[in-house]
Amino acid sequence: MAEATPQTEQPELHRAIGPKLLLFFVVGDILGTGIYALTGNVAGKIGGALWLPFLLAFVVAFLTAFSYLELVGKYPKAAGAALYTNRAFKIQFLTFMVAFAVMCSGITSASSAALAFGRTYLRQLLVEFFDLALSPESLVITGIAVIFIAALAIVNFRGVSESVKANVVLTCIELSGLIIIILIGAYAIAVGDGEPSRLTEIHTPPGTSVILAVTSATALAFFAMVGFEDSVNMAEECQNPIKIFPRAMLWGMGIAATIYVLVAITSSLLIPSDELAKAGSGALLKVISVGAPGFP
Repeated sequence: MAEATPQTEQPELHRAIGPKLLLFFVVGDILGTGIYALTGNVAGKIGGALWLPFLLAFVVAFLTAFSYLELVGKYPKAAGAALYTNRAFKIQFLTFMVAFAVMCSGITSASSAALAFGRTYLRQLLVEFFDLALSPESLVITGIAVIFIAALAIVNFRGVSESVKANVVLTCIELSGLIIIILIGAYAIAVGDGEPSRLTEIHTPPGTSVILAVTSATALAFFAMVGFEDSVNMAEECQNPIKIFPRAMLWGMGIAATIYVLVAITSSLLIPSDELAKAGSGALLKVISVGAPGFP
């Protein structure tokens, strides 16, 4: 009688993420270059009421998050969407395609964010402080973006403990930039600047209905909200994921949505929507220049 071959169990991942680090991970995954790069584009789609698409995008993302929370409670393992697909259909090829699509979306979104930031905000920094006039398509800017992505990859390869700590630092940096914009908006309103009537203006391109304009603007704004779904990939590296995940994800999404809506309101109060649209990915730089001209 043949003996049954014992199954080798996979080693557990290091559970280095507690509730606070997970909250920072969710907030940091959502916040990012999306809001910096998309504010002008969203304003071009809908007009002064550009806070509305960000609010609607949050509602859509919030509903999606409940599905992820239910699944992460049932399967608190690494792999996220690929794992859920495998458990649902048990088709290896389909599982591979989902995992490959998730990987590609991560690479393309990180790359587009790095390029948008480098070609607008980093280029402006080089002009202001180092007097380097570079074109947006400069190989120097592209090279810096590539180096930054490579550095993040090295940190992630090193381990989850190092990556989540680095994430705290980067989250604080990107959060501080958005808070500066919100404070500038609050100051401008306090001294009587800004035009509140713009907040209800919906300007649609010729031949475009209001519903279509709001829908297309919301689709753009949703890109700035994505990232929360990536946190489920960290389930196996969290301490007691079933308990801490729901609170961290919902609080993180709420914080990010509040910041996005406040930034959108500030932008609309200080700058007409057509000027925001013309500024494109540099729209928030224009908000700074108008709300606080002396701010570096």
